[in-house]
Amino acid sequence: MNPRAQLSRPPLERMMRIHDELRRNTLVNCTKLVKALEVCRKTIVRDIAFMRDRLDLPIEYDAQIQAYRYTHPVNSFPTVQVTEGELLALLVARRALEQYRGTPFHRQLEIAFDKLAGGLKDKISFSPADELRAVSFKNMGLGKADLTVFNSLSGAVLKLNEVEFDYRKPGSAAAERRRVRPYHLANRENLWYLIAHDLERNALRTYALPRLTNVAVTKQHFEKPDDFTPEKFFANALGVLGGDGNFTVVIRFKPEAADLVREREWHESQEIRELRGGGLELTLRLGALAEIERWVLGWGSSAEVVKPAALREKISTACIEMQTVYRQ
Repeated sequence: MNPRAQLSRPPLERMMRIHDELRRNTLVNCTKLVKALEVCRKTIVRDIAFMRDRLDLPIEYDAQIQAYRYTHPVNSFPTVQVTEGELLALLVARRALEQYRGTPFHRQLEIAFDKLAGGLKDKISFSPADELRAVSFKNMGLGKADLTVFNSLSGAVLKLNEVEFDYRKPGSAAAERRRVRPYHLANRENLWYLIAHDLERNALRTYALPRLTNVAVTKQHFEKPDDFTPEKFFANALGVLGGDGNFTVVIRFKPEAADLVREREWHESQEIRELRGGGLELTLRLGALAEIERWVLGWGSSAEVVKPAALREKISTACIEMQTVYRQ
């Protein structure tokens, strides 16, 4: 293989270089482009034909000067073709990125959006500032993610290398050293989690990234089970924590809370039964009760656990303990 061919620019980069030359009204012919782009004459001719026939760029060959030129001004290279409605969707997505400012993906997504929008300015007229004022997003309690930790773990997930780290469980004063096989990184309820097989406990575990320190990626390679999927892992979890149980949870909501419950999909298994007077019963099938307990308490007296009995007892105990706190 010709060493120069191995180093030639990708087609899109070549065509954008040709576009820049044409836009500046410089003398653009095959001889000059072959030298500048280090490709053969046939490649240049093919690129120009694509730009003219597929991208609708106004390129013509002027025999008098023996060069290519634009027949009228072109400001931007048309890398993306979208409708005005699709552009508005992009702008909404751009606004949505703001809620993830400070997370590992924000900067990369911001750059990608700017590239997409930049290629549209000669196709559609729009004012991002005006459009973006029409929508906004706000999530409470955005999780904090250490970019160095995230990058180390994401690399280990992709390359299937075992990882060691210190992990502090909620409420514990000291961290414990763990060695795991990382399967997946998930953003659940605005917080990043690592799903990994804990080698000492011989079981899948979920680790919150903010509680994870002193990460060391090892050279030990592993094979991820074919039957693992994040969808399967989280199937019986309300948010993050699944379990081996099989609980049918029934919660009765008063009318003042019923509309708020109807407006969202809380879990894939949910079933809603309407009650007289405007209330409703929500049925969920979960593998653990810890998350649903906290969720029910958040509704205050507007929600009542019907079953299981174990969850109803937990809620009752929590209410008694709260009374003790507030009566002091």
